Amino acid sequence: MSRFAARLTASQLEALSHSTGYVSSLKDSPVEEDTTHTSDFLGLSKTSGVWPAAKYGENVIIGVIDSGIWPESRSFHDHNLGPVPAKWKGTCEEGTAFNSSMCNRKLIGARFFNKGILSALPNLTLAVNSPRDDRGHGTHTASTAAGNFVPGATYFGYGAGTSKGMAPRSRIAAYKVGYLEGIVASDIMAGIDAAISDGVDVISVSLGLSDIPLHEDPIAIASYAAMKKGILVVSPAGNRGPRVGLLHNGAPWLLTVGASDVDRKFAGTITLGNGVSVVGESMYPGKPTLISKVPLVLMKTCNSSKLLNQFCRGKIVVCEDTGELKDQLWVVSSAAVAGGIFISDDPMAIFQYENASFPATIVRRQQATSILAYIATSRPDPKVSMEFGQTILGTKPAPSAAFYSSRGPSAASPLVLKPDVIAPGTSILASWPSNVSVNIARSDDDKILYSDFNVASGSSMACPHAAGVAALLKAVHPTWSPAAIRSAMMTTATGLDNTQKPIADYGKNGSPADPFAAGSGQIDPNRATDPGLVYDADVDDYRRYLCALNYTKAQIQVITRSSALRPIKCSDSSSDLNYPSFIAFLNSKDASSAGVVRSYRRRVTNVGDNPRGATYRVKTVPVLEGFNVKVEPEALVFTSKNQKLEFTLTLTKSQGKMKKEVVYGSLIWEDDERKHSVSSPIVATSLVTNLP
Repeated sequence: MSRFAARLTASQLEALSHSTGYVSSLKDSPVEEDTTHTSDFLGLSKTSGVWPAAKYGENVIIGVIDSGIWPESRSFHDHNLGPVPAKWKGTCEEGTAFNSSMCNRKLIGARFFNKGILSALPNLTLAVNSPRDDRGHGTHTASTAAGNFVPGATYFGYGAGTSKGMAPRSRIAAYKVGYLEGIVASDIMAGIDAAISDGVDVISVSLGLSDIPLHEDPIAIASYAAMKKGILVVSPAGNRGPRVGLLHNGAPWLLTVGASDVDRKFAGTITLGNGVSVVGESMYPGKPTLISKVPLVLMKTCNSSKLLNQFCRGKIVVCEDTGELKDQLWVVSSAAVAGGIFISDDPMAIFQYENASFPATIVRRQQATSILAYIATSRPDPKVSMEFGQTILGTKPAPSAAFYSSRGPSAASPLVLKPDVIAPGTSILASWPSNVSVNIARSDDDKILYSDFNVASGSSMACPHAAGVAALLKAVHPTWSPAAIRSAMMTTATGLDNTQKPIADYGKNGSPADPFAAGSGQIDPNRATDPGLVYDADVDDYRRYLCALNYTKAQIQVITRSSALRPIKCSDSSSDLNYPSFIAFLNSKDASSAGVVRSYRRRVTNVGDNPRGATYRVKTVPVLEGFNVKVEPEALVFTSKNQKLEFTLTLTKSQGKMKKEVVYGSLIWEDDERKHSVSSPIVATSLVTNLP
């Protein structure tokens, strides 16, 4: 037995710690939960690229650690799928409103884990004690990763089209660890352990714990075991942005995914009485979808439903940006008005209008000038019409790093740059349990609304996008290690948006996103299939890194779940993990001094298809403000496939005090045929000083 959950008093825990075979104990903790168009936005195509090459991920098994699954969803039908892969060792467990016949050739396994939450809350009776999803989160993430093709998907007219996951023919194994009543850490660990034993190929876990070291983090510990078995675990960065340093899931053996937006907006069109139209953002799901020629009134503040009822009854009210948007939305929703137009540049507005329960549209200040001018010149009787249920594709610029997405560095593992990549996480349309409400339509007699699809935002939504892409790469390259798959996704990610400018960070007023926000960039599934070079890593590499982080041998034993009979070796510790990114921390003294040197050694493997090998050269010497950058050698000459070569990168501080807290650039290796461009971010920062 390697793991169990128990409810112990302090004295019982003390006695247990002195027993034979005791390794460690972890206090159970609550956990944070952190589509129709995104596959198109990421370049996935039925006619070329990774989809046909990977056969859409067929026979790759994705384990989804989440709140369970809604098996009746059309995203989980098994039409045109072959037999369940012979390697599969899992099962379909029965429980509340769930029997084994609900699994099929798509949903090949479903299990649930509750010992942790029942131990933490011994008087609790779980309402849905089975793999069935009673929250929606798990169904949404599973269908995002690997949902089958579903024509006619929509959220009350928004985002209408064919829904499909990133790997639409991959198999799904659902592991329920989250309940309506809560989520605890030990159940997550149990779910990941079961997925490993059952034979999954990739694990998606859209959950995370904040502010804990690796040896107390069940996701870090369980995912280390997965890595040893050749299974890549994909996890979200969290939703605590835009402040730096609040990222969770920073273990270097994970693929850590931040969130970005896409080139799609859900909209409501405002047509003024003078014929001028303004397109705002809206997801109002109720009826009517068209409000025609209603009186329009401006309120400087929208902070009193009493005043709104007195002066704006039956009218559409325009609320200026004078208070918290969520408070204004609540006040207006409680008043007897026909609808609301909210002027706001709040980057978190997405979380507000996703849940708007009355006819509401949000417009930016720049857009609002025509509305305010019309009201000022059309007294006493301005009119307006509003139409909902609209979807706009091809919006620019996109992607950008989501305001809410947690930024690196990771406090638990600061010497590896995180997040690794970003992926679509904002306004993601995916499957939803048909009995879990999605909203209330206040203008439609407070009707409770249900839908087979829902729109949600967060790094929890970005995570399964990356997990699905990892499954596609596993299908094309079944022998690749988790580190190789992660490397391929990182070194081929793009740092440019659809205007060919650097991806923006609206947590920094639209300035270019640094690697703490965007990692290596937005995932590019097709390029990741053929990365040219990969940075691989194995168990020994991670052990040496943990030793260098000053984790004790006992703590490393907890992380690696090593036997007490096999002592941890730290004589060869190295903070220079073979990772496809570089980060240099400078303490206050070094940040103010010239001549400071940081050196890194890396090992790359040639995975290109040319059997005669390839020659890669440093495309341009990286530019890092205030530093001289040297790469040796500047050419890597491979004579065969799978050959490994090493290089060093040296940063030398060329000036005194750093002008910025974070400076960054990229190292790019390009082959002579210009077929492959292998990019790695470089960061130097004075943000963190309490490092080993």
